[in-house]
Amino acid sequence: MNTIASVTVEVADLPAADRFYTASGLGSWVRLRASSAPTSGFRGISLSLTVSQPADVRYLVDAALDAGATVLKPVSKSFWGYGGVFQAPDGTVWKVATSAKKDTGPATGHVEGFVVLLGAADVAETRKFYVEHGLTVAKSFGRKYVEFDAGDSPVKLALYGRRALAKDVGLPADGEGSHRIALGAADGTAFTDPDGFAWETATAPASADARS
Repeated sequence: MNTIASVTVEVADLPAADRFYTASGLGSWVRLRASSAPTSGFRGISLSLTVSQPADVRYLVDAALDAGATVLKPVSKSFWGYGGVFQAPDGTVWKVATSAKKDTGPATGHVEGFVVLLGAADVAETRKFYVEHGLTVAKSFGRKYVEFDAGDSPVKLALYGRRALAKDVGLPADGEGSHRIALGAADGTAFTDPDGFAWETATAPASADARS
């Protein structure tokens, strides 16, 4: 099974990005590297953290905002639970959410799951591509949403329609240029998917410390 071993965020200002990810606590989930590849508008991706209660949503979002992130969707209650969306100074979109609507204790900042959500032009076709590359479907809602089995990886991969994803994170769907993201393949295979997202050989697994 070809799962995600690492997530690399490409940034224009590496020292500034390193300061943000260190201060926000998000650095345990991603690697950073410098890139001058042109990019504009929505990059077609969001990095999503799932937590157990609203207090932890607020805890993580507030830490990111204090470190310099920008609010895209304020933390709030919804039909599905509780969550918020922000954009890191480098442009990467992050979402923090929980299915719970009430707190059961004080915030700890503990993250239960990390999902890389890719916006696909055609979810069914991109799903087929990934299945052919060794991934196993764990959840599927027709042409709307697909989630793949993560195996032993702390990182899950999911697909969502590009326009639907843009709406979900509060951005216009238009965008072009680099996605500014690279996924490390656990089996060492390098390829590019139908929507232009690049997979490369991973040198080490994603940090287990991120799950603590």
